[in-house]
Amino acid sequence: MEQQDEEEDGTVYTLEEALTSVGIGKFQYMVLCYAGLGFIAEAAETMILSFIGPALRSQWALSPTQESLMTTVVFGGMLIGAILWGFITDTYGRRKGLLSISIVTAVSAALSAFSPNYNLLLAVRMMVGFGVGGRSVYASWFLEFVPSHNRGMWSIINSGFWTIGSILEALLALMIMPRLGWRWLLALSSIPSFAALLLFVFTVESPRYLCAVGRTRDACDVLRKIAVVNKTQLPPGKLVSSQLTEELLSPGKNKISSGFSSLVVLLSPTLRRNTLLIWVVYFGNSFSYYGIILLTSLFSSGRCQHSPIALHMNDDQSLYTNVLINSLAEIPGILLPAILVEKVGRKFTMAFMYALYFLFLLPLLEPQLPALTTALLFGARTFILGSFSVVALYSREIYPTFIRSTGTGVAYSMGRIGAMISPVVAVQMVRGCHQMAAIISFEAVIVLSAASVMLFSLETKGRELMDTLVV
Repeated sequence: MEQQDEEEDGTVYTLEEALTSVGIGKFQYMVLCYAGLGFIAEAAETMILSFIGPALRSQWALSPTQESLMTTVVFGGMLIGAILWGFITDTYGRRKGLLSISIVTAVSAALSAFSPNYNLLLAVRMMVGFGVGGRSVYASWFLEFVPSHNRGMWSIINSGFWTIGSILEALLALMIMPRLGWRWLLALSSIPSFAALLLFVFTVESPRYLCAVGRTRDACDVLRKIAVVNKTQLPPGKLVSSQLTEELLSPGKNKISSGFSSLVVLLSPTLRRNTLLIWVVYFGNSFSYYGIILLTSLFSSGRCQHSPIALHMNDDQSLYTNVLINSLAEIPGILLPAILVEKVGRKFTMAFMYALYFLFLLPLLEPQLPALTTALLFGARTFILGSFSVVALYSREIYPTFIRSTGTGVAYSMGRIGAMISPVVAVQMVRGCHQMAAIISFEAVIVLSAASVMLFSLETKGRELMDTLVV
């Protein structure tokens, strides 16, 4: 009755005011953990490539090209998946997208453990990539429950689940591969995907999405649930939200008309510059990040077949240990940007991370001693991961709610192109004794990424998330 009286007296509040009022509490922590499963699943299914590649090369007598193709097809699946999942969740809602993603990922990840030959394994792993390509949906969904205050910090904390997944996968490989082999590693690595599927029943629709498509009453119901769980209260009055323009809605429906129309919006004069620059940055980040992972694997297993200098013993224990050590590099890679991003802004933090990445990779133009090589790769991975988490935040902040998943999904797909090319550069060049050329390639790409960051037209620190396109 009191709520009804407040609505009738004309008092209103916005979605941002509602999220600020209900605050950060138990509800957001639960959403954070579920969204984190998406990061853990992708980290597990991606990091596993560092371990099963050498094992399959030995067991199935694979060529270097076939070995690198194992990685390329997964990223190819991610490229397609990221775009399609973005369209689906912007059109039909975040929850329907999350359910579809978890089903595809869990089933295909489990099936890959039973692949009888190389070709079938390639096909199933591509489906795994297609599923985990929806990782950006999890992150966008979480961010839409968080108020503007300290949004950057919470976004980077969410991306820290990737680090957890990387470390857990390295530990799992260390325990499983020497004893049970790659099939058991594939099977056990699918657990996060099945957990996301089982826990889906506890998810709720994003209130920002509901408001963006005109379902204000449903959004208010979700906000009341948040307030109850957090033991807080909504502001007095009635929730109001901006409606999408008619040009961006299907006739008679509260849905985006098509994926094509979403792409048109992404490349509209208002967004075109930042969209194209973000694509370049995602490409560079993925190319560089997965290059570091592959370099760690290659340097641990003997980087150059014709070189008289070997950085490490060619044994599995060395591979697992060094991948684990470099996975730990992501802990400072999360903590440092989480501190900087709300103090100095998104653009400066990314540029700073790129500069340090460049400096750590520079000495590897020439072969170095094993300990120094591990330390340099550790530092490089710290800073490229840090920049990755910040650009992921930035891309979600510049796009309005009705194309947020599509915008970040397409950018994520551009990153997958970089990840697909990275194995060709790392595996082929390093195994062919062209270490200097490989490192120069990584350095050139990161310089291009840094330049693109400096050309971003706006700084999103402290800005509210947009629900509609401001022209």
